[in-house]
Amino acid sequence: MAPQTRREKAAAKPSSSAPTLAGPGAVEVQRRRVGGGWTSRRISIYASRVFFLLIMLQIPLFRVPCRAGTCTTPIQVTSSQLVSNEIFPPAVVKAMLYPGAIVSSLTKSKTFPSWSDLFDMYNLTEAKNASAVVDLQRLEILAGSYFCVAGALIGIINPGRMTLFGTLLVIWGLVKDALFGKPVNSDPTQSTYVYPTILIALICAFMSITYNVKKTARSSPPVSIAKPLKSSAKSKLK
Repeated sequence: MAPQTRREKAAAKPSSSAPTLAGPGAVEVQRRRVGGGWTSRRISIYASRVFFLLIMLQIPLFRVPCRAGTCTTPIQVTSSQLVSNEIFPPAVVKAMLYPGAIVSSLTKSKTFPSWSDLFDMYNLTEAKNASAVVDLQRLEILAGSYFCVAGALIGIINPGRMTLFGTLLVIWGLVKDALFGKPVNSDPTQSTYVYPTILIALICAFMSITYNVKKTARSSPPVSIAKPLKSSAKSKLK
C-alpha cells in the first residue's frame, strides 16, 4: 500500500471546528450567550446617576423659605445651613453650588458665574445673621436635604438607600408644611410649592436600590419542617 500524501492525511484528520455527534441522528444545540441586559445592578447605577444630576445641577424640586430667602433644591437648603453654622469651609460649599450655578447662568445670561460672587448669587452672605426659626419649622426638609445630597455623592460609587430615605423625608416635610404649616406671609412666591420633578427624583431614588434575591435566599437559615413523633398509646397509659 502506498504511503498517504499530505492531502490525504489532512482529509483523514477530524476537523476541530466541526460539531461532534454523540450518536446517530444527534443534533448539536448551540447555546446563545445571554448578554448583559437590564439587570437590577445596572438599573440602580443609571438611576443613581440621574439622581446625582438632579441634585448637583440644582433642578428645582420644591420651593420653601430658608435662611437664604427661598430654596428650590436640597443642595441650596444644605448650603444655607452649612454656611450659617460654618461646619465646612466656604470653598467646599462653593464647590457644591458651582455646577448648578453654571447651568443657571448659561441658560439665563449665557455667561459663566464668578467664583468669588457665588455666595451673592445665592444670597448666602447674610445667612449667618438669619433666624434659625425658619429651618427649625421644617426639620424634615432640612434633614431630608442632607440625606439627598450625601446620598447623591455616595451613590456614584455605591448606590444605596440613603437617597430614598432623604427623598421621602423631604416629601413628608412638604406635605406636613402644606397641611399643618401656617404661612408667615401671604406672598405666593414665598410659600411652599412642589414641582413635578420631585416625582422623577422619587422614582430614581427608589430604582437606585438593589435587591439580590439569591443572596437573601442563601443567607436565610434552613427551617425544619419535620414534625415530632407522636407518643405511643402505651406511654399514655403509664
